[in-house]
Amino acid sequence: MNPDALSAALLAVIAPLAEARRAGAAEGLTPADLPLERPRNRDHGDWASNAALKLAKAVGANPREFAGEIAAGLEAVDGIAAVEVAGPGFINIRLEAAAAGALARAIVEAGAAFGSNESQQGRTINVEFVSANPTGPLHIGHTRWAALGDSIARLLQASGATVAREFYINDAGAQMERFGRSVLAAVKNEPTPEDGYVGSYIDELARRVRDARPDIVELDPDEQVIVTRDLAYGFQLGEIQASLAKFNVAFDVWFSERALHAPGSDGEPSLVDEAVERLRAQGHVFDEDDAVWVRTTDFGDDKDRVIRRSNGEYTYFAADAAYYLNKGDRGFAHKIYLLGADHHGYVHRLKALAGAAGDDPDKDIEVLIGQLVSINGARLSKRAGNIIEMDDLREWLGTDALRYSLARYPADSPLTLDPELLRKRTNDNPVFYVQYAHARTHNVARNAADSGVDRSEFEPALLQHDTESALLGALQEFPRTVAFAAEVREPHRVARYLEELAALYHRWYDNCRVIPQGDDPVESVHRTRLWLNDATGQVLRNGLDLLGVDAPERM
Repeated sequence: MNPDALSAALLAVIAPLAEARRAGAAEGLTPADLPLERPRNRDHGDWASNAALKLAKAVGANPREFAGEIAAGLEAVDGIAAVEVAGPGFINIRLEAAAAGALARAIVEAGAAFGSNESQQGRTINVEFVSANPTGPLHIGHTRWAALGDSIARLLQASGATVAREFYINDAGAQMERFGRSVLAAVKNEPTPEDGYVGSYIDELARRVRDARPDIVELDPDEQVIVTRDLAYGFQLGEIQASLAKFNVAFDVWFSERALHAPGSDGEPSLVDEAVERLRAQGHVFDEDDAVWVRTTDFGDDKDRVIRRSNGEYTYFAADAAYYLNKGDRGFAHKIYLLGADHHGYVHRLKALAGAAGDDPDKDIEVLIGQLVSINGARLSKRAGNIIEMDDLREWLGTDALRYSLARYPADSPLTLDPELLRKRTNDNPVFYVQYAHARTHNVARNAADSGVDRSEFEPALLQHDTESALLGALQEFPRTVAFAAEVREPHRVARYLEELAALYHRWYDNCRVIPQGDDPVESVHRTRLWLNDATGQVLRNGLDLLGVDAPERM
């Protein structure tokens, strides 16, 4: 019996009791309104509910008295061994061993699908993250957002949402001109412009530009800058894409900022031009001092925003508006932006933009701000000179250790990682601890096969040891953990769950044998325990996959 089935049983008992006390008291009540928790003290049973305390006032009952009525009804439900009332009205539920143990087979049969749920079903969500300027390598801040953004997308997909991972390429504006002039200076062996980009990666790009266009210095000076800029841009973007691929992050959409400013076919207005008129049609645009403004203060912004200056030039806010509207045009009702620690000012601005576009700022857009991350002893990039590169970190610490560690903490927490710990192959290293538990499940399965233990029998009532009960209880929690982590956009909840599950598995391994001892015969309990072993391995594997981390079969 899983938590959903138990919640449904709880509702079936409570609804008639509530109606009998007060007509209409059970109207609209759903299993989601009757949360179940795992008791900290296993002596209190497998599950606990505060339903009686929560509903007592609505039904006009004494909480403990109402809990007693609920307990009496639950005791008649198949699969429930005992029900006790504790304190002012808590209900502690103990499942029959067979009912609890049946989960092991269900997990094995579900395979990679176990943990998937429908809590986000019907939602179309655009998740934009990393979105670095294509003027240099990805750095440590981008690395954190790559790990978190991809894991959030995986969680949302596992919870039934239609998700697109999107990278916004900031390939328009003054920084691209500086980039082009910087690379061109290196092509010509001239000093870097005062406001230019520096680092040996610029020299590398210059070499590739020379190889692609040996005639570059023969072109008109203005054309030299344009050709150099566009070639170097393509090379650098390719490096960014390669870095992310090696980090196990794939984007569905690479959206160019230039596309927002490009005129449409047959002389049609650009997306930015259209954005101004669409916002004007919503009634939130006004003209003042020869400029065009959006009245974002109507939606909580600290000041109104200029969208087109008096000289006719568009502001960055105009591109933000066009991009936001374009996401909606592509069918994404919900937009999630993951921005760096220096982008706090964007939160009110983007939410106000959603309101001005006719959307609900509280429902249709989320802006997540990440905090800084550092790694003790990390060296600055030899190529870029002033940053810690993603590629250097990945080669130093490994993709798995880096992705797991970055996903293990809330995005809004400043983070300092210990490289010595992450490189250790000991239980002190969280990612090693979880991966080792997974590898151990495979080792147990291999040894079981060598000893003639298979899954030809399954007697869940035999899973009676305390460590088995605890392990099964944790396995039951996985789908709810996935759903909640998706809802609150917090992958670290999956990481912490996996560490708890690994600890329970290691404890079970120390107490319950899958392989008979000595010359003892293979019995039903051994075959049944193999199901539990394999179920645990499956959940560990599914959880690591949600974090973009490998699940090795040998370590």
